[in-house]
Amino acid sequence: MEPLRIGIVAAEPSGDLLAAGLMEALRAELPNVQFEGIAGPLMQAEGVDTWEPMDSLSVMGLFEVLRHLPRLLRLRARVLARWRDTPPALFIGVDAPDFNLTLEQRLRESNVPTVHYVSPTVWAWRTGRVKKIRRAVDLLLTILPFEKAFLARYRVAAHYVGHPLAAEMPLDVGRKAACAALSLDPSRPVLALLPGSRGGEVGRLTRPFVATASALTDRLPDLQLVVPLVNERTRDLFLAQQAEEAPDLAPRIVMRDTRTALAAADVALVASGTATLEGLLSKRPMVVGYKVNAATFALSRMLKLIKVEHVALANLLADERLAPELIQEQCEPGQLLPPLLKFFGEPALREQIAQRYRQIHESLRIDTNREAAAAVIALLRERGRV
Repeated sequence: MEPLRIGIVAAEPSGDLLAAGLMEALRAELPNVQFEGIAGPLMQAEGVDTWEPMDSLSVMGLFEVLRHLPRLLRLRARVLARWRDTPPALFIGVDAPDFNLTLEQRLRESNVPTVHYVSPTVWAWRTGRVKKIRRAVDLLLTILPFEKAFLARYRVAAHYVGHPLAAEMPLDVGRKAACAALSLDPSRPVLALLPGSRGGEVGRLTRPFVATASALTDRLPDLQLVVPLVNERTRDLFLAQQAEEAPDLAPRIVMRDTRTALAAADVALVASGTATLEGLLSKRPMVVGYKVNAATFALSRMLKLIKVEHVALANLLADERLAPELIQEQCEPGQLLPPLLKFFGEPALREQIAQRYRQIHESLRIDTNREAAAAVIALLRERGRV
């Protein structure tokens, strides 16, 4: 049987997770499938032919991207030329729209069917990108329930597959077991500190986050601090800044296990992004803090690029600000500390938020990997590729 080659590109840990789950589900239905492209460690564990590690694409922010733009353009040109020479049966771009949409458009022009997994946030900002999506994508797999209707207004073929974290994570989270796994005392309060998954995020957020944790410890002397980090680079960056800013803190560092850290926590201080969804699915009240490059933020505000009331995914899904959002100059200890103290001081409020988060979790539970794979296979059959 001839191999069925599928090109795939992911750029960050959340995309790596989505791609790996989809690859596994596709292989269960298409035993002759072979994957190739730009991949993270979870995708590599699924056997992808890795042309380039996904860290090569892990750049965010308008001005940060500009600095790396020549290298990113050369990389995209290389993979495009390779796929034009030997076209795959289908291409899947996982998130990373600034890189993947142009790649998808060029491949689609070369008669390669294209799938984009995770809708760009055109419903939130830069709505004009939806025109490019329509030109570039045969099928868009959405992970948020409100996206399909929005995209339909712009004649973009979309299929809602749910978010795999909602299916994977349990409805009931055991705090005592998580505390035991991390050698934490369940009778004492626990703050989970999540300063992001990228080096740039950790570099900007560690200082205000650890300064806030230090101030919180002054108010709650029994407080325990747990910090989940994604790799050794972000760990070293965090510890160096923590030692400089708050050397008396004794954080419990957890590598590559955000879920256990959140399960053990009473409250979390979280960088905006996928981590807020993990906090919601863990039923933990959160305070969300975030900083981007100052020039990027100023330009975004000047051009009025942001179109939504909430920036945290947990708040978008709840359609209310259950997690206070403190962005840019507000992301400082003086502003972060009061809502954290409120959450620690009001168990009834924590329980109220947990119940609302459970309702949302129940509404999001879909077998995402299987649903996404079925949609991809339907497109392959429609185009006569299988």
